[in-house]
Order: sequence, then C-alpha cells, then structure tokens
Amino acid sequence: MKPIFKKGNKHEVSNYRPISLLTSFSKIIEKLMFNRLLSHLDKNNILAKEQFGFRPQASTEQAACIMINGILKALNDKLMVRGIFLRSSESV
Repeated sequence: MKPIFKKGNKHEVSNYRPISLLTSFSKIIEKLMFNRLLSHLDKNNILAKEQFGFRPQASTEQAACIMINGILKALNDKLMVRGIFLRSSESV
C-alpha cells in the first residue's frame, strides 16, 4: 500500500488514500478468487436479489428504477410511502 495525497492539509492522515501496489500475478489471483467467490454466492443464493454492488449485470440505475417502481406502485395502491436517506459526511 502506498498513501497518495488527495487534497487539503498534507499533515492530516485523512487527506491521503491508500493505493495498492500489486504485482500482475497478484492481480490475476485476486480476479480468480473474486470470480470463484461470486460464483459460489450466486449458486447458493447467498446474496439478496436487492444486492446490486459488485455484481455483473446489476447497476445503481437498476436499483433506483426498482425503488421508484415500488414507490409508484404503493402510491397507486393508495399506500403511505416513507423513506430514510442517509448521506456520508465524507465528500466524494
């Protein structure tokens, strides 16, 4: 790992982000392990269908569309709709 400066005060640790310095061989092993783990999780239905992060053919756009469709269906059925939305205090 190598810390790379982002912005702000160079003396504050929180202004650095870690960068992994892996060899090509390590990257290949990491990809193989990721694929095997994801295959195991999918085959055994371990992940919820609502899990969209780090999955093939799943995007945040699909997650937002499913949420909006659920809200619209509830409103059409004259149900009360409430939401709680959290935002990280860390600026991206």
